[in-house]
Amino acid sequence: MQRNTSTIPKAVAARLLMNAGAKRVSQDAADAFAEVMEKISQDIGRVSNDIAKHSGRKTVQDGDIKLAKDKLYRVLG
Repeated sequence: MQRNTSTIPKAVAARLLMNAGAKRVSQDAADAFAEVMEKISQDIGRVSNDIAKHSGRKTVQDGDIKLAKDKLYRVLG
């Protein structure tokens, strides 16, 4: 089994899945979820940084994050 290299802890990933309705979460599922969430977070971070730069700012603001999420993941709502 490959070691989890995600910065999102497995316990947090499992808790998020359980908050979404899962009764139980395997370690492999928590690892996979953490990896996916990290990739999504990196994508949103990259695009929100681009939005801030385009607006002439160095600081990423909450609106940049929301706009980046909308641009990348319209289906997530």
